[in-house]
Parts: sequence; structure tokens; C-alpha cells
Amino acid sequence: QVTLVESGGGLVQPGGSLRLSCEASGLIFSIYPMGWYRQAPGKEREWVTTITSGGATSYADSVKGRFTISRDNVKATVYLQMNNLNPEDTADYYCHAADRYGVNYWGKGTLVTVSS
Repeated sequence: QVTLVESGGGLVQPGGSLRLSCEASGLIFSIYPMGWYRQAPGKEREWVTTITSGGATSYADSVKGRFTISRDNVKATVYLQMNNLNPEDTADYYCHAADRYGVNYWGKGTLVTVSS
């Protein structure tokens, strides 16, 4: 029932910017904390950023100052603005939500490739 659909991934040169979107359906979006995770080739999935239902944000040290998460409760969409990208940011990026019962929901992912 709960569906998360990411979009906006693609190829970008080092130093470039990209904005990812995640459209949610099947849930009361406004009360859910939302987040982004990523998985680079040969590595485990790692947490990138979270935004609470109240709008408070937190970031992994590796992206702090470069990435910005935001949400639009009317559109039921969470965004990830990525600036000053470097090759180490190359990964599949996944949208995430967790309900009050501890059930986790994931999107299928969108690929971000940073390369010259």
C-alpha cells in the first residue's frame, strides 16, 4: 500500500548539483519522518539525511553542508538537493519512511553517478 517513488538521478560532473524527489502515497505523509539513504558499489547502504514531521533535519557528516533535505506535505514529496557533488557520492539513492509500528518503507532507488 505504501509506495515511495524516487526520481531525479542521473549523471553529473564533479562539482555539479542534482535534486532528487521522492513522492509518497498510501500513508499520512505529514506525520512521517522521511529520509534518504544511499548505497555505493561494493558498500552497504548508509544513512544520508532525515527530516522529521516537524521539519527538523539531520545529516551524515559526509554530506553536511552540501546536501539539503526538505519536504512538501501538500505534495507528499521529500526532496534532496545535492550540491558540490564528488565521485564518492556516486550511489543508488533510496527514499525511506518509518511508521509508528516500526515498519520501514523503501523506494526502488535512483542512481546518481558523479563522473567527469
